[in-house]
Amino acid sequence: MRVKPVLGDWEIPRIASIRTLEQRRYVELAVPGKVGSLFQDLNTVPTRVAIAGSLYGQEAQSDFLEALREKFFAGEPVTFVADILTATELQYVIIETLDLQESGLRPDQLDYFLVVRESPPPPPPPNPLGGLDTGLLDDAAGFLDTVTGALDAIAGLGNLPDIADPTPQLSGALDGVTTATAGLEESLAPLTAIFGSLDQEDDV
Repeated sequence: MRVKPVLGDWEIPRIASIRTLEQRRYVELAVPGKVGSLFQDLNTVPTRVAIAGSLYGQEAQSDFLEALREKFFAGEPVTFVADILTATELQYVIIETLDLQESGLRPDQLDYFLVVRESPPPPPPPNPLGGLDTGLLDDAAGFLDTVTGALDAIAGLGNLPDIADPTPQLSGALDGVTTATAGLEESLAPLTAIFGSLDQEDDV
């Protein structure tokens, strides 16, 4: 093997044999009155790759089992490369079958047989904003720009007078008017007396 089979980032050790099972799926359509059938092509079924080998020594077996079972229990698609897959489109696989065997006749030997099956590549991570209308995002950005511009314009006007409560200003103005008209009542007293006497004569 020019390229050693690699499962994810793990190089499969001590391989004795490797073989593939590739199959195409067809639907047979019988033609009444005709010999033979028509076949509808439904593309290929997922390719299977069977790998068998043996390991010797307790330490090698422990490292092998830990690495292999970690990927097996994860159940996630991983990359797989091997010479036998040349001219195929297989890139990702899942570990479908894991078969391990020990024998009393060979106590230091561990025989393994595993089957990996073609799997589509994992989907890309979801976009948290994928469900939002991009037009709404543009409108929101424009609204924020408008509000920011308005706040900047208000800030540029400087300090504006507080017109929320005009009572203090009006009270001061009324006090000045009261002071200015305080002497009018005394000045108008003679006129009031004259007009008052005329009113009495008219009544007589």
